Amino acid sequence: MSRTLDADAIEEGVQALAKAIRERVGDQPVALVGIRSRGDEVAERVCRVLSEDDADLLYGTLDISLYRDDYEHLHENPQLQGSEIDFEIEGTHIILVDDVLFTGRTIRAALDALCDYGRPAKIELAVLIDRGHREMPIQPDYVGITLETDRRDHVYVSLEGTDGIDQVEVKTA
Repeated sequence: MSRTLDADAIEEGVQALAKAIRERVGDQPVALVGIRSRGDEVAERVCRVLSEDDADLLYGTLDISLYRDDYEHLHENPQLQGSEIDFEIEGTHIILVDDVLFTGRTIRAALDALCDYGRPAKIELAVLIDRGHREMPIQPDYVGITLETDRRDHVYVSLEGTDGIDQVEVKTA
């Protein structure tokens, strides 16, 4: 059995993220850093919405492939996509963006990778989808969509820029 969220639900999630960030951050300078892959597309979409208000925004992407704690267990070599952070991390308010928050391990790896660039003033977490079931003490500051899932369910996010379609499919284990 599976459930599907469509493009409208994803757009509502992006809008919810942008609204929550705007309300909390106001006109303070902030940098959105998207985790490859798909977190970067979510961050780009949120930036687009926030830039409508002439917000002072920086944007970057972060590849965490070499920081994963399951690196040696991957069945294939990770495809390195590279990070693109063209601004000073030191002293910057960073909002780390990902598509799905599950166990928290991806975010732990992203924090390690990000801090190799310098010491941010503050790091917050924005996720398009929070599905629960943490294995680490990591919670999002901003959530677009909250999904009730079983621990064994699989959540597949497809985004237009990466996959050619906007949809989220939850397949029951």
